[in-house]
Amino acid sequence: MEPAMSTVILSDARFSAHTWYGHPECADRLDAIMEALATSGLTDDLRSVAPNEAPEKALLAVHTPDLLWRIRHLSSFGGGQIDGDTYLTYDSWDAALYAAGAAMGAVDVALARHPNNAFALVRPPGHHATPNRAMGFCLINNVAVAARHALNRYGLRRVAIVDYDVHHGNGTQDAFYDEPRVLFISTHAAPFYPGTGAMAEVGTPGPAAGTTLNIPLPFGVGDAGYAQVFDELVVPALRRFHPELLLVSAGYDSHWKDPLGPMTLSTSGYAHLTARLLDLAQELCQGRIAFILEGGYSLEALGACTIATMRLLLGREPGPDLLGVPQTPGTSPRPQIEMIRQRHPLFAR
Repeated sequence: MEPAMSTVILSDARFSAHTWYGHPECADRLDAIMEALATSGLTDDLRSVAPNEAPEKALLAVHTPDLLWRIRHLSSFGGGQIDGDTYLTYDSWDAALYAAGAAMGAVDVALARHPNNAFALVRPPGHHATPNRAMGFCLINNVAVAARHALNRYGLRRVAIVDYDVHHGNGTQDAFYDEPRVLFISTHAAPFYPGTGAMAEVGTPGPAAGTTLNIPLPFGVGDAGYAQVFDELVVPALRRFHPELLLVSAGYDSHWKDPLGPMTLSTSGYAHLTARLLDLAQELCQGRIAFILEGGYSLEALGACTIATMRLLLGREPGPDLLGVPQTPGTSPRPQIEMIRQRHPLFAR
């Protein structure tokens, strides 16, 4: 008899050492998640695995040697500001190494002989880090390192990344824009930081054309609109690509309580999207799915969304939404859906 699937969480105390007083991307974020887990009643059913640091070879599969040198060098001198959004402390290099290593470990869990699902609860986040630039709170692109690990270590031919953070995952897009083996799908507010992620950005002409699917959304899209986007764009795209592994850049800053994001998703809305991805992983890739934490800056919403995700990963109902749903109709994404369906190569095939 096959053993039942279990859920693995990967995290490390080093992540909390990377923090800058007054910055929204701070140790309080992971503390809020851990506190929510401690009171959730789920801890006995989750398996904690300590991550290893990512080896340099794995980082160089995504990032330039110059970027890695600059992060390590500045961190060794006590840190500082890389740009107006992104900081380093003395402990940031170690935190970044172990965050990327946790994402790689989540892939290992998902691709084991008896696969389990996994959630890498990491800081700093990664999806804005490009091959040659740290930006947007991000130092190393954790999900990109994880995807390259899946391609290089396991020889996968098709890996899909779904990014439902409120911001476009520009760094992940840059890492795989000419890679036909990786489908990158991003739902994000537009116009919004970092200003990338237009519908016309579909991948380099040739074999990779159509393997980037950007879904820029107007401000105020909520539960119903996101559900439409997933039903009419994300789900069909994943079915056409038919990945062997599904990675999720799990950013919870599209929640209506988030102080940085202009969207109106509820905890229940996020749970619906997560459930759809879990169902697709079962349908398409034997349940091989791993979540990597990205943004989310309302501590209350971050904890609630993470717990709902964990409950779904464990095969349970997501639980009640104690934060509620905003009393607004929500902006319709219908024009964006229709335009993408008409013009994107993935739907024109």
